[in-house]
Amino acid sequence: MAMRDVLAIILGGGRGTRLYPLTKLRAKPAVPIGGKYRLIDIPISNCLNSGIHKIHVLTQFLSASLHRHIYQTYKFDMFSGGFVNILAAEETPSGMDWYQGTADAVRKQLPRFAHARVDDILILSGDHLYRMDYAQFIALHREQRADVTIAVQPVGRADAPRFGILKTDAEGRITAFHEKPSPDELDGLESRPGDERPYLASMGIYVFRADVLREVLTASDAEDFGRQIIPAAIESHRVYAYPFTGYWEDIGTIRAFYEANLALTLPNPPFDFYEPQRPIYTRPRFLPSSRADGCTLTRTVLAEGCLIRQAEIRESVVGLRSVIGPDVRLVRAVVMGADFYETPERKVENRRLGRPDVGIGAGCAIEGAIIDKNARIGAGVIIRPHPPDENVDAEQYVIRDGIVVIPKNAVIPDGTVI
Repeated sequence: MAMRDVLAIILGGGRGTRLYPLTKLRAKPAVPIGGKYRLIDIPISNCLNSGIHKIHVLTQFLSASLHRHIYQTYKFDMFSGGFVNILAAEETPSGMDWYQGTADAVRKQLPRFAHARVDDILILSGDHLYRMDYAQFIALHREQRADVTIAVQPVGRADAPRFGILKTDAEGRITAFHEKPSPDELDGLESRPGDERPYLASMGIYVFRADVLREVLTASDAEDFGRQIIPAAIESHRVYAYPFTGYWEDIGTIRAFYEANLALTLPNPPFDFYEPQRPIYTRPRFLPSSRADGCTLTRTVLAEGCLIRQAEIRESVVGLRSVIGPDVRLVRAVVMGADFYETPERKVENRRLGRPDVGIGAGCAIEGAIIDKNARIGAGVIIRPHPPDENVDAEQYVIRDGIVVIPKNAVIPDGTVI
């Protein structure tokens, strides 16, 4: 049954500097993942699969491609009452500045939510990879008569300093919050003593009673949910934890993005796009099937519309419309593909301009790399993995955490060695 009395707000993310250069030309939730999806498809699909059909996406930075993707993908008929609506940062009579943080973004849009006639408001991030039934989350929230409920994930001592750690009592009510505690501050913060993962980490996923959300946002000018609104609410309201033990990954860095994509190539991936009961939706593109001629593909995720000849591909994700020439060797690579096919006339023009075609040219050997959309990789290019602590900003490529990233639309000349 549709949860008509719930509104979802998906935070479209800030500048996404830790995902640069994937965020050089696009918002973080618009970054492609899994060969054919975008990160924003994950929370929207989770909402739709949970019966939540009233969805606002708050956007600010480099949002043109994100807006286009949402408008072309998520359409409802007039009888459903559902919508996926984009609320971009804008100048208004009450304020001329942009969103200053997650809480400030929601506060600036509160007038839009005032007439929504909903009991609860779900606040989500646009750049996490997970599958959650929000209906169960909201059911616990209502059962506990909570003002706020926070989704939490159990973590061990080694991981705890990376997160906001919540302390709960025996009923699951949150009694304390510590933002990224140092290892020597962890003693006493265990919510599950004796467990191998005794600490509860905030996932940045919240459900508020609608009146409580308005109250806490209008009572202060705090800019951020995690650092300011939530710790204050714990002191003044009934705030509970919703434990979630499934796969969840915050795609906040190049390394996290790379590893999450490569995990999809495993025989039993931790996140499975092949789940018929709870599919992940994306834009239908009406592409032809992929064609592979004389290739060796091992643990490869291959999107539609690809043309591959006599290539060896291992443990890689190959995205939409990828064109891969003969004698190419791809190992542990994330190739995002292209937005278009080049016509014969365009390829003649490429010869005249002395630039490679879009795709990966003959005889390339690429390992440990991310190739963004519409990149032109010339013949005989070699890209090798680098030490994990290496970071380089070059004209046509970037190295982050030892991973070579070829930006969108980049041109790598024949014979280049990286």
